[in-house]
Amino acid sequence: MSGVTRTALLMGVLTAMLLLVGVAASYLTGIPMAQSLGFFVMLSIIMNLSMYWYADRWVLSIYRAKLVSEAEQPKLHNMVSKLAAEAGLPKPKVAVVPIDVPNAFATGRSPSHAVVAVTKGALDLLDDDELEGVLGHELSHIKNHDMLVNTMAAIIGAVITYVTYFTMFSGRRDRDSGAGLLALLLLLVVPFAAALVRLSISRGREYAADEDGAKISRKPLALASALRKLETAARNRPLKQGNPSTAHMFVVNPFQGINIASLFSTHPPTQQRIARLENLARLIQA
Repeated sequence: MSGVTRTALLMGVLTAMLLLVGVAASYLTGIPMAQSLGFFVMLSIIMNLSMYWYADRWVLSIYRAKLVSEAEQPKLHNMVSKLAAEAGLPKPKVAVVPIDVPNAFATGRSPSHAVVAVTKGALDLLDDDELEGVLGHELSHIKNHDMLVNTMAAIIGAVITYVTYFTMFSGRRDRDSGAGLLALLLLLVVPFAAALVRLSISRGREYAADEDGAKISRKPLALASALRKLETAARNRPLKQGNPSTAHMFVVNPFQGINIASLFSTHPPTQQRIARLENLARLIQA
């Protein structure tokens, strides 16, 4: 199953969960399902599309990332220009994040409004091939419109959460009946299951970005080596500033080990990613 097909299937599952929550909420509150869902859908669309539209400014400001010119970072700009041309993308803006934890991320609402950001720690730690592998991974996220996919998943997930909270505090029908208990059970289970589906979508997009990014840079083993270094750094020195809700944007989750939320990882296991890249390298060489 391709990454696109898998993502589409998971989005369908999320939509089905939303309908289940809507049915349960409509039963418990007595409010017509179309009316209650319509309100929360509109609220979530407004909130998440605002986030989607201004995500680049928000994320860059959180990490104090500075847009750099070609004169300031000629090598980095040259790498991004070469890889963007290889990917058939307009060259994104380039930023450097003034933190020592090695990592990188991409943000922006579309390929023509994108920014690739690399931390100072990554510039110091990674060699040129590894850095190109990481940049290829980030350009793949831009090319595949992963920001839009994540935003759409967030909209559905937010609606499920809002409808659940609203229903739990405003339900009017008898919750002791069999149907009422079933509706309550749905409201308790579905939001948790939806969160797991959202994480699965995020992890699936990381696998796709690894594969497509390795094809863009033509250096799958260099990306594998970079992932190994970044994972080790994240485990030994997790990022203590910033916002954990942005973890999915980074090449490797930089917030590892900080709190229990890290158990619900936005990234697949790094060793599995490395193994897939090594297999891809063998296929390329064959």
